[in-house]
This record gives sequence, structure tokens and C-alpha cells, in this order.
Amino acid sequence: MPPHSPRLADLAETPGAGAGLKETSGPAILKVVIAGGFGVGKTTCVRSVSEIEPLTTEEYLTEASALTDSLKGVEEKTTTTVAFDFGRLTLDVPMSLQLFLFGTPGQDRFVDLWYDLSAGAVGAVVLADTRRLNASFAPIEFFEHIGLPFIVAVNQFDDAHRYHPDQLRKALDLPPEIPLVACDARVANSVAGTLLTLVDHALSSAPADPAYPPSTASQDA
Repeated sequence: MPPHSPRLADLAETPGAGAGLKETSGPAILKVVIAGGFGVGKTTCVRSVSEIEPLTTEEYLTEASALTDSLKGVEEKTTTTVAFDFGRLTLDVPMSLQLFLFGTPGQDRFVDLWYDLSAGAVGAVVLADTRRLNASFAPIEFFEHIGLPFIVAVNQFDDAHRYHPDQLRKALDLPPEIPLVACDARVANSVAGTLLTLVDHALSSAPADPAYPPSTASQDA
């Protein structure tokens, strides 16, 4: 989707976008989630595009995690996100936007954090690795379940096979209305273009009230 999409110009009037939009005297502020399986490049994605020093919560992988965090296909990986990554990106075209980027931990045992990080977001990017597409199933099902608009971005790893989009859609069981794009998480312009595609998609399809679970506080009241 071109970055000058007319839907982006209608940001403030878009029904359903209120959950991710903060009105300020400056840029419109949108919260965006960067999700995906273990080792697909979420932290790299946030780091490459953030205009501020990103906040990361990475810890070293240990032998104790070997049974749950398989390194097949990402043998060089030595750390993993245990809470979230945070970065910020300001865009001036086609309008003044400030994106707050929240990267999730990849393992689905952190699903409670996925709920917390998704609250108030306008949408999510699900990063995928064609060497391990099965790692994409859980985050895709999660965002379908809570009703948060999302796109799938295939991270272009150097040693990964390049599949036709139709093959990827079939493998991921991805509906035609969900955008599927290629992205190099190491390249800021590539990530920025992916984020613009998400925002455009989210503002055209965002639900008024995503299905988040009740908070602990409300249950205890």
C-alpha cells in the first residue's frame, strides 16, 4: 500500500481506530504491536526503525530453556525477549504520526503479556520466518481471537527460501483480506513501509471493542 494512502489522511475520523489513537496537540499517537514466534526478528525490527534508544528486556538463553525454546533454524540466537521491546517512530507523510512500538515475547507461554501489550493498540504486525512457519500460527490465531487488525510480514532472512505469496497464504491459512508483505527487519525503510501498511489496514478494519479478557482488578473488585 503506498504511504500516501487516502485512508491515512482520514485517521482522526476513522471508526474503530479510537482504541489506538491518542489526541494531542502534536502528532497523532498510535500504539502498534510487533509480534511473531520465537526468533523471527521482532527485537531487530524495533531496533532498526526506532528513533530513540529502544527499551529491550532480553535475557540470555540457558540450558534450562532448551526443552521449551527450540533453536532449530536460529542456532546463532543467544538471547530472548522476556517482557517486551519498546521503540518510537515519527512519520510526517502523509500526516504527522507517532508510532509507539511494542514487541512481544515470542513464546506462547507469555500469552498473558500478549493480552496486556495488545490493549489499546491500533493493530499488530505478525513477523514470519519461512524456515519455521509453524511459529506463526499461535500469534495469528491470537489476534484473530481478540479481533485486533493485523498483517503478516515475512522477514527476509538471507538463507530463507522465497515462496510465492499464494503458497504462504495457503500454508498460513491466511484470509485474502489480511495483507501479506515482505519485510527486512534489519532495514529501517522496509520496516517503516510495513508499519504504514499495518496502519492503513487497521484504520480501515479496526473493531470498536477488541475482545480482551477482563482485568484482574475488575475480577477482584
